[in-house]
Amino acid sequence: MEWQPDEQGLQQVLQLLKDSQSPNTVTQRAVQQKLEQLNQFPDFNNYLIFVLTRLKTEDEPTRSLSGLILKNNVKAHYQNFPPAVADFIKQECLNNIGDPSPLIRATIGEFVVWHQSCYFRDLASINTSDGSFGALQKICEDSSELLDSDALNRPLNIMIPKFLQFFKHCSPKIRSHAIACVNQFIIGRAQALMDNIDTFIESLFALAADEDSEVRKNVCRALVMLLEVRIDRLIPHMHSIIQYMLQRTQDPDENVALEACEFWLTLAEQPICKEMLSGHLVQLIPILVNGMKYSEIDIILLKGDVEEDEAVPDSDQDIKPRFHKSRTVTLQHEGGEGEEGEDIEEDDDDDDDTLSDWNLRKCSAAALDVLANVFRDDLLPHLLPLLKGLLFHPDWVIKESGILVLGAIAEGCMQGMVPYLPELIPHLIQCLCDKKALVRSIACWTLSRYAHWVVSQPPDSYLKPLMTELLKRILDSNKRVQEAACSAFATLEEEACTELVPYLSFILDTLVFAFGKYQHKNLLILYDAIGTLADSVGHHLNQPEYIQKLMPPLIAKWNELKDEDKDLFPLLECLSSVATALQSGFLPYCEPVYQRCVTLVQKTLAQAMMYNQHPDQYEAPDKDFMIVALDLLSGLAEGLGGHVEQLVARSNIMTLLFQCMQDTMPEVRQSSFALLGDLTKACFLHVKPCIAEFMPILGLNLNPEFISVCNNATWAIGEISMQMGAEMQPYVGMVLPHLVEIINRPNTPKTLLENTGEQFFLSSVSAAITIGRLGFVCPQEVAPQLQHFIRPWCTSLRNIRDNEEKDSAFRGICVMIGVNPAGVVQDFIFFCDAVASWVNPKDDLRDMFYKILHGFKDQVGEENWQQFSEQFPPLLKERLSACYGV
Repeated sequence: MEWQPDEQGLQQVLQLLKDSQSPNTVTQRAVQQKLEQLNQFPDFNNYLIFVLTRLKTEDEPTRSLSGLILKNNVKAHYQNFPPAVADFIKQECLNNIGDPSPLIRATIGEFVVWHQSCYFRDLASINTSDGSFGALQKICEDSSELLDSDALNRPLNIMIPKFLQFFKHCSPKIRSHAIACVNQFIIGRAQALMDNIDTFIESLFALAADEDSEVRKNVCRALVMLLEVRIDRLIPHMHSIIQYMLQRTQDPDENVALEACEFWLTLAEQPICKEMLSGHLVQLIPILVNGMKYSEIDIILLKGDVEEDEAVPDSDQDIKPRFHKSRTVTLQHEGGEGEEGEDIEEDDDDDDDTLSDWNLRKCSAAALDVLANVFRDDLLPHLLPLLKGLLFHPDWVIKESGILVLGAIAEGCMQGMVPYLPELIPHLIQCLCDKKALVRSIACWTLSRYAHWVVSQPPDSYLKPLMTELLKRILDSNKRVQEAACSAFATLEEEACTELVPYLSFILDTLVFAFGKYQHKNLLILYDAIGTLADSVGHHLNQPEYIQKLMPPLIAKWNELKDEDKDLFPLLECLSSVATALQSGFLPYCEPVYQRCVTLVQKTLAQAMMYNQHPDQYEAPDKDFMIVALDLLSGLAEGLGGHVEQLVARSNIMTLLFQCMQDTMPEVRQSSFALLGDLTKACFLHVKPCIAEFMPILGLNLNPEFISVCNNATWAIGEISMQMGAEMQPYVGMVLPHLVEIINRPNTPKTLLENTGEQFFLSSVSAAITIGRLGFVCPQEVAPQLQHFIRPWCTSLRNIRDNEEKDSAFRGICVMIGVNPAGVVQDFIFFCDAVASWVNPKDDLRDMFYKILHGFKDQVGEENWQQFSEQFPPLLKERLSACYGV
C-alpha cells in the first residue's frame, strides 16, 4: 500500500519550511534544531518528497526548499534509509520530473542527478517504463555537464553503455528515449560517448530503417550533430549516410524530413562538402526543391485562401518586438560599398512568418541557399531544367515554390543566372500581379534578391517597370503582400540610390498614401522604407514639393504617439534619416522634434536614477527610448548643421549628454559619442566649455572590448581635435596611448560575431584618422610616437576613398614627419604606398607629399633610392613616378 502522510505531521513540516524562510536568526536556529530532531525519523523524508511532488497548491519556494533539505538528507544518510522510504522517494522523483514548474523540475532533476547511483546503477529495472525513461531524458537535457563531471564520478561512464543497449529494446518509445538521451552529449563531446563513438554510430545505422518516426527523427538528429563534432568517424560511411538522408528528407513524417533536411545545411559548412556531395546533387536538388512547396497545413495557417485582409486590424502577437540599433558613425571611407550577404534564413522572414519559426519549406530553402554558395554555377545544370517547369506551372503552389527557388539561389548562382535574367525578371514582374497573394508576396522577395542586377541595367529596361509594379504592391489589398513589397522596395532603394531621384514624386505619393491604408504592423515597415529612401537619395529629397508630401503625415504620427509608445522607435529612426537628408528643409519641423527628444532623454535618465536608488519601488526604464532620441538628435545636428545652434542654446542637452556618456549601457554611450561628434561639427561653441569634463570620459571609452562605443568615441575625439587646434595639447596624453594600442591590435578573425571583423577594421581606420588629426593640431606631442604607429597607420588608410577625414589625417602625418623624420625611416615604403592610394589629393596636400618623397630621395642619394624603389610592386613604382616624379 502506498505511503500516506499524517495530516497533523504534514502541517508541522509545512510550518517548519515556512519558518526556515524567516530572516530572524533566532527562528533559524530553532528550525535547525527541529530539523536535526526530525531527521531521527526516516519517514520525515517521505513528508519532504510529498511536499515537493504532491502539494502543487503550495508556493514554489516552499516546495523547492523541501526538496533541497531532502537532497542534503539523502547525501548524508541515504545508506540508513529503509528500502520502502528509498523506493518511495525514487518513484516520486521519476513520476514528477515533468512537473509544470521549472523551479520544481530543476530541484527534482538536480536531486536525481546528485543521487544518480540509486537511479542509474540498475537502469534495467526501469526499462519497461516509458515515463521513467522520459524522466531520464529530461535529466540528461537539464544536467548534461553535471553527468559528465568528476564531482559525481562521471555517471555517464555507466549510463552511455546502458543507453546504447536500449537502442535494441522492443518498445519504440524506449528506443527513441535512449537515442534522445545519448544525443544530449554529442555537442559537448562527453568523454564517455567519445569512448563509445563507434558503437554509437553502428547502433544508429542499425536503427536507420526503424518503423517508428520518433526513432528515425532522433537518428537523423544524431547524425546531424555528429557531422559537426565527429565528421572523421562519418567520412568512411558518408556515401551511405547521404543516401539515407536523401530518403529521410522525403520522409512522410514532416518532423523526420525536417531533421534530415538540417543535414544538408550542416554539411554545407564542412570543408569536405563539395567533394562528398558533388555526385549526389542530381538526386538532392529535386528533393530540396520539392520540399520548398507550401504544405496544405501551411496554406491553412497562412490563410492562403484569404486574398483581401487590409481592413482587418493586427493583433498584438502579429507584431514582433523591435530592437533599436544604436547609431554607429559611418566614416565615409570604406574601400567600396560592400554588399550585405544576408542569408536566406533572415531574408525569407517576410515570406511566411506566421508559421512556426522553422519548417521543412524554410529549411529546404536555406539548404539550397547555402549549397548555391558552395557549388556556385555548378548547381545550375541540376536546377535549370526543373525551374522552367516550376515557374510557368498552372498550379499556383508549384509556381510559388519555383519563385522561392529562384530567390534562394540568387546570391550563390548570380553569375550563371545573368544570361537568363532578361527573360526571368519580366516574368517575375508579371507575377507581382498574380491573383494569389502568396505568389505576389514571394515575387516581391525574389525580385529584391536580384535588385543589384536590375539597377546595373539601363533604367527603362527593368528598374522602371519593377519600381512601378512594386509601388502598386505596396498598396495591395493583402497585408502580407504589402509587407513583402515594402521590404523589397527598401532593398531596391539601397541598391538604386540616386537612380530613384527622377521618380521621387511618384514614390512619395505611394508611400504617403500607404500611411492611411496600413494596419499597425506594416506601418512600422513603412517607416523603414521611408527612412531608407531618405538615406538613399540624400539631399535630393530637400525640395519644397517633396517636403510638403512627406512631412505632414510623419508629423501627424509623431503627435499621435505617446512618449511611452514603442512605435516611437521606428518613427524616430525614420525621422533621423529624413532630417539628415532634408538638411535645412527640416527647419520648420525641428523645434518640437528636438524638444521631445530632449524630454525623452531627460525622462529616461530620471527614471534610471529613481530605479538605482529604490529598485524595489520603481521599474527599470527602457533605455531604447533614450538611445533613439539621442540618434535623432544626431540626425538633426548632421542635417541642420549650424542651424541647430539655437536649439542647443535653449536646452540642457550638454548636461544630459554628460550623464549619457557615463551610462552603464554600452549602446547609450555609443549613441552619446555619435551625438557629441555631430554637435562638435555643428555648434562647437556649446561643446567647448565642457571639453575638460568630456575628454577623460572619452579616454576611458577607448576600449575595443566595446567596439562600436570605441569607434564612436574615437571619431568624436578626432572631430574635437579639429575644432580645438593647439588647445588640444593637455588632452593628448589622455587618449594617444589608447589610440596607438587600438591601431596596433592584430587583425581579428572574421569568424567573430556578425560584422565584428569589419568593425575591427573600422576601429583601426578610426584610430588612424584621429591620430592623424591629433598630430595635425599638436605635432610636437604626437610626432615622438611616430615609429610606434606609422606602419599600421599607413595600412589602415591605404584602402579608403579620398575624403575630408582622410585629407586631415594625411596632413597630420606630413606635419609629424616634418617634426620627426627619423620616425618614418624604417617604414617609409608603407608611407609611399599610402600616398599612392590617393586618387586626387588637393594641390597643397600633393605638394606636402612631393616634398617628403623628394626629401627622402635626396637624403639617401640616387643609388640608394634606386635600390629602395626596387622593392616596390610595379603598380606602386609606376604611380609614384607618374604623380610625384620619384
